[in-house]
Amino acid sequence: MVRLNENPPVLDTEEIITELDISHLVIEDDTPVDNFQSELQQRLLVEPICSSKVLPSPFLAAANVGLFYKLKGDPIVPDVLLSLGVQRAENFSERRHRSYFVWEFGKVPDVCIEIVSNQEGDELTLSQKSRQKGRVTSKKEIYTQIGVPYYVVFDPLQQIQGEMEMNGALLRVWSITSTGYVELTPSQGVVNLEESVWLERVELGLTLWQGAFEEDIPRLWLRWCDREGQVILTGAEGQALERQRAEQERQRAEQERERAEQEQQRAEQERQARERLEAYLRSQGIDPDQLPNLE
Repeated sequence: MVRLNENPPVLDTEEIITELDISHLVIEDDTPVDNFQSELQQRLLVEPICSSKVLPSPFLAAANVGLFYKLKGDPIVPDVLLSLGVQRAENFSERRHRSYFVWEFGKVPDVCIEIVSNQEGDELTLSQKSRQKGRVTSKKEIYTQIGVPYYVVFDPLQQIQGEMEMNGALLRVWSITSTGYVELTPSQGVVNLEESVWLERVELGLTLWQGAFEEDIPRLWLRWCDREGQVILTGAEGQALERQRAEQERQRAEQERERAEQEQQRAEQERQARERLEAYLRSQGIDPDQLPNLE
C-alpha cells in the first residue's frame, strides 16, 4: 500500500530496472460522468485554478481521472484531484502517462474531492449495493490508507445525510494525520454560503457559493477561494471583470475629458468677459492696465 512520502511498492528488482507492467490495468472504460450537476461542478473546480495562475507551477488539476495506487486492483476515481509539484507528460501516447499512477508522479494527490450525486458513491460509508458486490472499503478509507492530505465531500443535493455520513452538512473536509483523518470543518460541517475552509498545505480554501455558472440559473456550488474567502475566478469571470474595469476606466477618462472641456470653456468665457470689460473701459477713456485688481 502506497503511503504519503513513501516509494510505491515494486514486485522485484527486474521491475526497478525496466518498467512496471501496467498492461492489465483498465485506465479508460469510457464511463460517462453521471449528471450535469457533477460535470459542471468538476469544471468549476478545475478551470479557475488553471486559468487564474493562483498556484505556482507545476501542478496538476484534473476531473474524473483514475488514481492508481497499486499494481493490482481497480483504481479510485475522484471527481476532482489536485496535485502540487507535478505535471503531465508531454506525450499521452504511452499508457503510463494517461492516468494518475502514484509511482509515476512520485506522490499521491494533495486534494481529492468527491461530489455526491446519489446514494451509491461510497464516499463515506459503503452502500448496500457495494456491500452486495463484496466491497469492503469506502472511498474515505482508501484515501486514508494511501495518505491523501485532504479529502473533501460536497453533497449539494443532500443525498447522503445519515448520521454516519454528512449528517446535515453540505461540505466536510478532512486532513490527514499520523493516525488518520481529522475533520477540518466544524462538527456540524459547512452548512451556510460563504463559509470557507482553509487548506494550509495547498494555500487554497474551499467555500460554498450561490450563483450562475455558464447559464443564467443560480445554483449552489463548491469553489476554491483565497484566505479571505473570496472565490478564485474562472477565466470567463476574470475576463468579464477586466471588461468591467476597462469600461469603468473608459467612463472615468470620459468624465475627466468632459471636466477638462468644461474648464476650458469657463476659462474662455472669462477671457471674453475680461476683453469686453477692457474694451468698455477704454471707450470711456480709462486705461484698464492702470486699474488695480481688475480680475
